[in-house]
Amino acid sequence: MRITLNQLRNLEQPVIELLEIISLEGQHYMARLHGPDGLMLLSDDKGQTRLFRSAWQLQDTLSDLDVRETQIVHPSAYHEMVGMEPTEIEPMRIQVQRQRS
Repeated sequence: MRITLNQLRNLEQPVIELLEIISLEGQHYMARLHGPDGLMLLSDDKGQTRLFRSAWQLQDTLSDLDVRETQIVHPSAYHEMVGMEPTEIEPMRIQVQRQRS
């Protein structure tokens, strides 16, 4: 499901259990939000995935929301880079922030 920043802010008590900052090629980042309504991708008003120039910019944009945990997710293309067959490798996850329960 896609959601815009305005729609997200207009939700009654929006809680983001997990904010995944997905690292993309070309120094871009996108937001994947896990909340009570399931998985959502942060999009612009035209339904396109909203891209950010840095993880800090993305976190700053969502700083007024209740985010319980933030992780940077970096998919790996290591096998392809060294000439091996592509394979499913779990992405590297870096926990940036987590609220204490």
